[in-house]
This record gives sequence, structure tokens and C-alpha cells, in this order.
Amino acid sequence: MAKVCILGGGFIGRFYADSLHGQRGRDRVSVVYARREETAIRFATDYAVPHYFTDMEEAIKHSETEVVVIALPNNLHETAVNLCVKHKKAVLCTKPLGRNAEEALRMTKACEEAGVFAGYLEDLCYTPKFMKSLTSVKNGAIGRILWSKSRETHPGPHSDWFWDINMAGGGAILDLGCHCIEIARNFIGKDIKPVEVMCWADTQVKPIDAEDHAIGLVKYENGAIGQFEVSWTFRGGMDLRDEVMGTEGTIWINSFLRTGFEMFTSGAGEGGYVAEKAESSSGWQFPVGDEAHELGYTNMFTDMFNAMEKGIEPNETFYDGYVVNAIIDAAYKSAKTKLWEPVQLPEWRGQVGVQKPSVYNEYDADHWFIKDEILPNGDKKVILKKKTTGEIIELETWK
Repeated sequence: MAKVCILGGGFIGRFYADSLHGQRGRDRVSVVYARREETAIRFATDYAVPHYFTDMEEAIKHSETEVVVIALPNNLHETAVNLCVKHKKAVLCTKPLGRNAEEALRMTKACEEAGVFAGYLEDLCYTPKFMKSLTSVKNGAIGRILWSKSRETHPGPHSDWFWDINMAGGGAILDLGCHCIEIARNFIGKDIKPVEVMCWADTQVKPIDAEDHAIGLVKYENGAIGQFEVSWTFRGGMDLRDEVMGTEGTIWINSFLRTGFEMFTSGAGEGGYVAEKAESSSGWQFPVGDEAHELGYTNMFTDMFNAMEKGIEPNETFYDGYVVNAIIDAAYKSAKTKLWEPVQLPEWRGQVGVQKPSVYNEYDADHWFIKDEILPNGDKKVILKKKTTGEIIELETWK
């Protein structure tokens, strides 16, 4: 059983507490910190937390704190991590790890040099559908991964600090793109180096200094492409979708908005909360069965605490958060220059010099294979390229 201190009594802190205390979980929140006393008291009351503080360091160094979970605005992550290092407390930090790669790398190295366990709370890399699909990918079910596309869009975040570019460090790319980028890294291979980014971003709807909509391409050293689509302007709820294309197959995942649970209501009854980012409690609704589980929180904490007990790294580390931040930095630069921008990774721990595989697959001694297919009438057609001349030819087999 781990005794947990949650830093932050708001939206994400409550999701974390629900996940930790749900299903008769053995890990318990014993300490909570919030900037406002009324928030701390309310959180402590709702989750039966015995100790609450408005002083962050007091919460972290408390004798009942074994593991610190950071659920704070982005500008406070580094301060919180450094206090965990100071008091030798294991730390789990919400996404994004930093406002930029420099912050993220400092946090990563601080924990490593102090020997402090550090986990990156990237929940969407722990959803049941994602984990099952990742197993299929790792088992080679869809061949070599060519393209991974991830989309997260909704009407915008829930707290004021997200909309302040100085506190948050960015807009929709930093808030949502961090999920999409790490999802693609898992499918493509986290040891494959991201090399450059092309990104379009704009402020289309909200009166803010950051972007509220963006689309980006991340090119990897092995030739694979990761694509992210993010928006704070999408209407209709939260849309989470992933697509993975390989040489031998394709995976499509719809994780949230349209998952097979649909309900219509005229608005009668109490209404109330339907699902995260839902915009209405009448009309067609898309409820979620077990929201915390379907968003990955329960699997995420299981991985974190199991890794901590075994003395191994979790699936998502601070280093992963740093790589994601570096890709996001390149995306922001590209959005301004309108050019492919290199990903700056002074600390790279994966493979180097990976080459894009050859596109030439031999059909026979004289031909390269392009494709084959069955035609509507049942005939089989094979399309080939002659090795000597480069001529494209067809071979047909009639029924």
C-alpha cells in the first residue's frame, strides 16, 4: 500500500483520486495540497484525506507522504519536482512534463541524479484499447509501422490557467498534442528518433495569445510519420481517435466520443454530468461506462506502483515526457517559420543511424513486387516492376 500526496485539488487531481481509491484500491491519498484552503478542505472531505495543506513543501515532506502525484498547472511542475527531489519522495507528474524541453530535461536529470523514482502520467497511453492495440503492433500483426495518426479535440480546457500562455507554456499543441505525440511514439517505437516537424497552428476562435487549433507531422528516422490533430474549438464533446497504418494492416481506435454507448434524453430528470467535456445534458448523449478506466488512469497507476515496487522503470518515464516536449518545441517553431524544423534532442537515448527500409521486395529473379488483388469477377491481378528496365507490368490469372 502506498500513501499518496496529491498536489492540486482540482479537476485532474480528482480524477487521480477517483482512480486511486476506486475498485477497493489499496493505495490511498493521505495528503493533499491546494493553493486555496477551501479547495483543500473540500478535497479532503470528499476523499477522506486526513491531512491537507496550502503549503506545498509541508505536504511533500509530511511523514504520511510516500509518493507525490503532481496535478498542478504547468508552471508549477518544476518547483514541485525539485521539492520531491529535496525530500527524496517518489514523484509522478501529469502531462505535459514541462512547458518546454529545457524544463523537462532539468526535471528528468534532477530525479535521476538523486535516485528518485519518477513517472510520467500520460493516461492516454494506458487506455484499454490503446494497450491492446499496442500489443498487436509489437507482435507484428500489422507489419512495419508507416503512419500513426492521433486526434484529440474538444471545446477547451476547464481551468483559467490553461488559457494563460505564460502559466501553461502554450495552447492546444502543448495541452493535447502531448498525448497524440506520445501515442504515435509508442506505435512507431520509442527508440526511433524523431527528426523534424512540420506544423500549422492558428488562433481561430478563442481570444487568447496561444493557438486553439493545430495539425502537425512528425518525421522519424526510420521514415515513419506521426500525425497529430488538436483543437480547443471542436464542438460536441471530446473526440479521441487513433489510427495506425502498417505494411500488413491497419488499426482504428475511437476511445471516447462514439464508443457504442448512445442515449437520447429530452432533458427530463436531474441531468448533470455526462462525460468529460460534454456540452449538454439533453439531446443525444454519449456517456462513458467507466470514465477513469477508459481514459487510462487505473492502468496508469497500476503500472506506476508496480514499477516502483519492483525497482524498474514504468512504461512512461520523465525521459519520455522530455522527448515529447522537444517535439512540441519544434512544432511551435515550425508553426511560425512554415518550414520543417529539426527536433533538438541533446539527450537522446534511443537508436541512432536508423535507415528507412528498402521499398524493393522481390517477386522473382526478374521482377519487384508492387501489389496483388482479387478483381470483382474473381480474377487475380499482380502488378510488378521489371528489374532491368523499370517497366510496370500486370499479370492476370483468369478463373
